[in-house]
Amino acid sequence: MNVKQLAESCISYRRSIGEKCKSNGDVLLCFARRIGENKDINNITLDDCTAFLYGEDFKVTASWFIRYASLKWMFEWAISRGYMTSIPLPLDKPKSPDHMKPYIYSKIELKRLFEASMHFQKNRSKIVPECIQMIIKLTYLLGLRIQETISIRLIDIDMESSLVVIHNTKFNKTRLVPFNQQVKSMLCKFVNWRNSQHPNCGKDSALFLDRECQPYKIDTIQDCFQRIREVARIKRDDGAYYQPRIHDLRHSFAVHRLTAWYREGKDVQRCLCHLSTYLGHDDISHTSVYLTMTDNIYKEANKLFNEYRNGTKE
Repeated sequence: MNVKQLAESCISYRRSIGEKCKSNGDVLLCFARRIGENKDINNITLDDCTAFLYGEDFKVTASWFIRYASLKWMFEWAISRGYMTSIPLPLDKPKSPDHMKPYIYSKIELKRLFEASMHFQKNRSKIVPECIQMIIKLTYLLGLRIQETISIRLIDIDMESSLVVIHNTKFNKTRLVPFNQQVKSMLCKFVNWRNSQHPNCGKDSALFLDRECQPYKIDTIQDCFQRIREVARIKRDDGAYYQPRIHDLRHSFAVHRLTAWYREGKDVQRCLCHLSTYLGHDDISHTSVYLTMTDNIYKEANKLFNEYRNGTKE
């Protein structure tokens, strides 16, 4: 059995028991391509695995541990079926890197991102700036994961009820995401424009299509976003290894919503339950990951505490 056959067999098995196996599957197929798809699985060496785990930069990132876990499962699965006799992975793991700190975009930076998304291209391509701008706006305004945004179909948008149906996302769930009048007006305008560009595409087609009438892939959007971020002159100045990501739009949505509740004097603890449901989380502890404490949150929380202490707020 060669490496490609083993990877495909593992992926098929995981999916047969109800798992999506998207990220892990991508890792296994990438590993097969990297060391040679036709290589016999019993000829996989420690050097092969080490080179794949560390990558060209030979740096330990969170991806190292994702790759390690995926390969370890595949090799254990192969051993349990008699395909292999040992696991060619390093015995000693490196120290896990510090947890990635989300970047919270300011309202001014968001405006710059939206504007830059219309003129970040140097040459004309199949990528449509209007679509990229709407993808970025919708990801932030609805607090979506980027994969959720680009997976939206025309049929998933209920303008009458002001809802978007998000299908089979993380944890294999489907949820309803409501939007306000401002987002509704923006969506209506975009959908009308989109239909004029692709009049022959049915309601079951993707909301966001390129010039060749194909849905956008997540890698394409992430690459576009990094160029947009550079045009918008947004970068970290805290020494962190990672620059601001498109996923940080979701973090920014959560933090901005929390800050607004503090300013409005809402019962934030109660509202957090609603935010957790809106984001599609099973447990509020998952939502806490998104709530980076910014200066604005500290300021508003301290103000609310002082009002209670001084008896000016019931």
